[in-house]
Amino acid sequence: MPFINDILQYDSLSIVGLEKNTGKTECLKYVLDRLPVQTKRIAVTSIGIDGETVDQVTRTQKPEIVLREGMYFGTSEAHYHQRRLVSELIDVSNESTSLGRVVTAKAVTGGKILLSGPSSASSLKRWMGDMKQRFGIDLVIIDGALSRMSSASPAVSQSMILATGAAYSANLSTLVSKTAFMVDLVNLDLTSERNINTLMPLEKGLWFIDKDGELHSLDTMTSLSKDIHFEGMDGCQTLFVAGALVDGFLEKVRKNKDLKQAELVVRDFTKIFVTPQQFRLFLKAGGRIRVLQKSKLIAVSVNPTSPSGYVLDSDTLCDKLSEAIGLPVYDLIKNKL
Repeated sequence: MPFINDILQYDSLSIVGLEKNTGKTECLKYVLDRLPVQTKRIAVTSIGIDGETVDQVTRTQKPEIVLREGMYFGTSEAHYHQRRLVSELIDVSNESTSLGRVVTAKAVTGGKILLSGPSSASSLKRWMGDMKQRFGIDLVIIDGALSRMSSASPAVSQSMILATGAAYSANLSTLVSKTAFMVDLVNLDLTSERNINTLMPLEKGLWFIDKDGELHSLDTMTSLSKDIHFEGMDGCQTLFVAGALVDGFLEKVRKNKDLKQAELVVRDFTKIFVTPQQFRLFLKAGGRIRVLQKSKLIAVSVNPTSPSGYVLDSDTLCDKLSEAIGLPVYDLIKNKL
């Protein structure tokens, strides 16, 4: 079975759609149907909401999430009450989401569920840690999200699958190039362990580390500030953007001679909102971008059909995209492997 054995090499997996209707839920279903629940303890949750029968934005039909007997899951109180399976209640979190507290349970029978789990990075990490320590979970699966509205990142998982397709772009060459660019971001290297320990707790603002290893804050500036100045940073070794990395800021860093040797660090790939052009100009000028956390990208799945009904050739899409990114690419609906 493609990539299932690869998934089992890690203790956590995020499945991330690059756009709505790219087949993320179908990919999640594919994985859940094939994991060896007889020998592995599996837990599932979601960043945001998953499992609706109809997409709330596009009004198109969505596949429901079906859990197998013995699987653990985390969802909101509101959606727990709507479950269509028999379950054993394990825990109710003290932390609230917009849909109530996060409920953790074990499926006593197979059945359907709406998933809406921890919505912040800290609560997601805590939930994952609890599942491993308290219940001996072997694999946590996260239904991921790339939305700016989500404060939890799928990059907290050890491994990842990306779902892309015609909903992301109906033009084959554009779809391949946009997906390949996202893969480049996912595959950015980690910064040093020292930088990770120093910068991970910083949630807002701009920071830099000088040649003596001292940490400095750039006052109240963010990468979105209109008036960004880099005075007194000639000894900068590491420049950290705690929030979003955008085109304007990246261009200013590229053009500043005092930052030529500095390593630019972001939390993870979900914080990068730059165009491929600016990204490549920065790298061509000798710039380096690193991350505090990353996942191992295992595979890419595709949905060649857009919500409007436009259909790309599946085989051509898989071949072209696999060639561009150097990873296996699967149409899981066409090829029920």
